[in-house]
Amino acid sequence: MNKPLSLAIVDDDSLLVSLLTTFFKSHNMIVSICAKNGIEFFSALKNIESLPDIVVLDLRMEKMDGMEVLELLKNDFPEVKIAVISSYYSNSSIGFMLKAGVNAFLPKGILPGQLLEAIHEINKKDFYFTSEQIKVLRDQLPQNPSAKPQIVRHDQISKREFEVLDLICMQHTAKEIGEKLFITQRTVEGHRTNLLLKTGVKNTAGLVIYAVRENLFDPSKLVLY
Repeated sequence: MNKPLSLAIVDDDSLLVSLLTTFFKSHNMIVSICAKNGIEFFSALKNIESLPDIVVLDLRMEKMDGMEVLELLKNDFPEVKIAVISSYYSNSSIGFMLKAGVNAFLPKGILPGQLLEAIHEINKKDFYFTSEQIKVLRDQLPQNPSAKPQIVRHDQISKREFEVLDLICMQHTAKEIGEKLFITQRTVEGHRTNLLLKTGVKNTAGLVIYAVRENLFDPSKLVLY
């Protein structure tokens, strides 16, 4: 039996935290930490036996805001996935937030069903993008060349790595990619690691950003949500 998904909620809206906690628990998830700012969150993090799988994070909080939490998590606990859910969500911020290392960036007005889907997608695939966000990224990223990760010659990426990258962008899991390409899941993960090293990005979401920016992936192929 799979271990229940463990979440932390960091938000200064007590009512929202209570509603999200009830919602996640009703879908067989564990909410191991509820905190109203980054200081409370990291204090609680020291006193739990295991790290949460995913942190549901607000941006605007007093004492320690979401961007500070994000930076510390990425430096000290890179294995923890982060879903930023913010009332300050805007299309113009999508590229910035994803390059900052979040696994999903969502508006607070998101429907419960889509939020649940996003949490499961992050857990299985490391990221959650909508087709609209991919299209926004395609338009945004070339406008900020100074923020690019290292560029590799496309002949440095093997044909198999291109196939894996394409399927990653289409939001398939490593298991699904292996089945489609008739290779093992471990081999898929090896190709993913090579792609991370060659492109200089930090996570799977970064690979998608790289592929979109370099026109290696057609957003029209993305599964619509």
